Amino acid sequence: DAQGEELDRLVSGRMALKALEARLGNYAEHDQPAELRKAHQAIGKTLANQLARLEAAIAAKIEQTARFAERAAIIESVPGLGHASAAGLIAFLPELGLVTDKAATALVGVAPYDDDSGKHRGRRFIKGGRRKLRNLLFLPIVGAATRCNPVLKHYYKRLIAKGKPAKVALIACMRKLIVILNVMIARGQKWDPLRHAQA
Repeated sequence: DAQGEELDRLVSGRMALKALEARLGNYAEHDQPAELRKAHQAIGKTLANQLARLEAAIAAKIEQTARFAERAAIIESVPGLGHASAAGLIAFLPELGLVTDKAATALVGVAPYDDDSGKHRGRRFIKGGRRKLRNLLFLPIVGAATRCNPVLKHYYKRLIAKGKPAKVALIACMRKLIVILNVMIARGQKWDPLRHAQA
């Protein structure tokens, strides 16, 4: 719908500006002539101001749209997820809470697919899905799984103890989070670590 499309464009625009900000930051790490350093600082200041304006517009759009606000309140109740994560999930995954857990994880691109044929048992892998949502969620998942979300942290440690590579374990945590959020939104329930530990 029109509101969803507008939010998608706003959140996509914010991601593009954040990428530009990161590139500018990379330039600043190197020794530069004074004139170039000043130019980068001026651009950085303008970029920060525009990002703040865009983030305010995204927050206002969510707050003014009842169904967006309800979803945001549920998503932001999850330890490790903030305004940017909520906005991305609302904009890029409107099906959340309306489809099966398997469909939700496939839409994000974190559902495992097998590579089996006859007696051959290949490695599981992910494919397809909405890359920009995966990219947006990756850093929040790292923080949630390694620091601030007790359910995901326990799950992450268990996978690492089984010998899973860190990136594989993080993708598995993202998959688990999508399943949890799918249930939460379908039921209109906020985060409950005792309930979601079993998800």
